[in-house]
Amino acid sequence: MTVIDANRMREIEARYPEYFHRSFRQRFGGLMILIATLLYSLYAVWFFDLPKLFAEAHWERVGIYLSQWVSYEVQPELRIEDDGSIDIRYPRFSPLGDNPHPDWLVNNPDGSITVSISGTSRSVTVSKSETIVTAYGISVPVEVSSGAPKVVGPVPGWMTVYDDNVLADLGSAGNVSISVDRVKIRKRFIGWANFIFDTQSSFFDRPVGEVIGLIVSGSRIKPEQSNLSLAFDDIWNNSEWQHGDVWTKLFQTIVMAFLGTLLGSLAAFPLAFLAARNITPNRLLNQILKRFFDFLRSVDMLIWALFLTRAFGPGPLAGSGAIFLTETGTLGKLYSEGLENIDNKPREGIKSTGAETVLVHRYGIMPQIVPVIVSQTLYQWESNVRGATIIGAVGAGGIGLKLWEAMRTNANWENVAYMVILILIVVFLFDAASNALRHRLMGTKAH
Repeated sequence: MTVIDANRMREIEARYPEYFHRSFRQRFGGLMILIATLLYSLYAVWFFDLPKLFAEAHWERVGIYLSQWVSYEVQPELRIEDDGSIDIRYPRFSPLGDNPHPDWLVNNPDGSITVSISGTSRSVTVSKSETIVTAYGISVPVEVSSGAPKVVGPVPGWMTVYDDNVLADLGSAGNVSISVDRVKIRKRFIGWANFIFDTQSSFFDRPVGEVIGLIVSGSRIKPEQSNLSLAFDDIWNNSEWQHGDVWTKLFQTIVMAFLGTLLGSLAAFPLAFLAARNITPNRLLNQILKRFFDFLRSVDMLIWALFLTRAFGPGPLAGSGAIFLTETGTLGKLYSEGLENIDNKPREGIKSTGAETVLVHRYGIMPQIVPVIVSQTLYQWESNVRGATIIGAVGAGGIGLKLWEAMRTNANWENVAYMVILILIVVFLFDAASNALRHRLMGTKAH
């Protein structure tokens, strides 16, 4: 074991003072950051009143909305007439069409009707005097002959009795509302109803094989139009899913993002040369342009969209203009900072040969700044595809407005899911294309 005397120790301390004489910040900086983070977290919990917020939140709606994203409802209503007969009615725009005869609704010989909610384990049998709900392994009769529906026997936990009706919650399969003169059923199916052909289409409710046969070699349904053209028209003009309108609005969103980013980069490029201190040695002009970039960036794209929709009316022009203004500020700042960080030696070398300013910029600056320009511009373009969706919700056109309209109804959540999935696919594709193009132009290998 080596023994270090006092002189040797002082020599080591003098040589490495940063290890033996650390400042207060170096010794306790990490601890202070941790304490500050904890204090700020406690303040945020108090300021936003998070316990109350979580306690009063409607968490059950999350499951309801998610289930509506991937399923649809059919709502038959069974009305008990005065003569004892049962009339079956459906909403005006039922997924089953105008004349439905589903196999899960059976007319019994005694005049009653049995509706299968989920196979044989959950069903409803409706007669003149009573309604029998079968679920969770038991059958519960509900008398409907008196002034108000009455549950016979003990009321199970999945049933709720009100003054004028009884509600049976059958979980994800649906629910049943029973009153004296009618039984309303909400039966849920997995999938998206009528996604290809709506109820008005000539191909509606036909088997897949029959549809393919009609398109390939079948006789014309409409003499003036081929079956292939008719099928495409029916899909494109689907009244429930509006594929044509959704895809047109999606294309508008892509064009808005591309046009706004392109114009923003074209405007920011020359301004960045004037804003860079080492390129244009005019401090007043540099500061004016940099503050101009800050102004354009500080006003959010959504606010620009609100201003422009008031000026030009709702539509893609306002969206493209909002992206253009925001990107002029963002890219102008990024380009100018990139120019200020270049190596001046190549530029000075070319200038010493007596070359003109354009050639100095072309050969002394551009090779250094192009990778920054390409990378930042492609990233902003990719980001603006998402941004264009948001600003569309305030009237700037594109699929964002369509998405907002579907959400406002609070009923068409499957349509919301359809558009969200389309947006995700477009963002993924643009992300992959942007990365590939960036690596190709910069000469690097994509990982």
